[in-house]
Amino acid sequence: MPLDKIILGSRGENLALDFLKSSGYKIICLNYKTKLGEIDIIAQDQDVICFVEVKTRASDRFGSGKEAVSRIKQRQIAKAAIIFLKERKMLNAKARFDVVSVDSSCFKAKLDLIKNAFELDGGFIY
Repeated sequence: MPLDKIILGSRGENLALDFLKSSGYKIICLNYKTKLGEIDIIAQDQDVICFVEVKTRASDRFGSGKEAVSRIKQRQIAKAAIIFLKERKMLNAKARFDVVSVDSSCFKAKLDLIKNAFELDGGFIY
């Protein structure tokens, strides 16, 4: 991956992290990785565990960040989330999937938090 994209993504994740903290989220874990997928941010919003995907865009040429979370990516995040919950014996916890879209095409980045951006579909064994 080109260095400019890595820097853009890192900047977006840092902005999203600050945004979530200021919105009352308690950060649990950053860049959680498994062999089945990765989750950018895992946080707690009141009594709900939130698995947060951060998508940063420098322009809208390829659509917004929130449009970039494909079904394949959703399944990878969901699989990683199940592993996280299973490791911590939290399979009965309330959980949801959020997306933070970071638009950095303007002078000041614009962040958009989409709560319940997608749902866990069937077909998972845990």
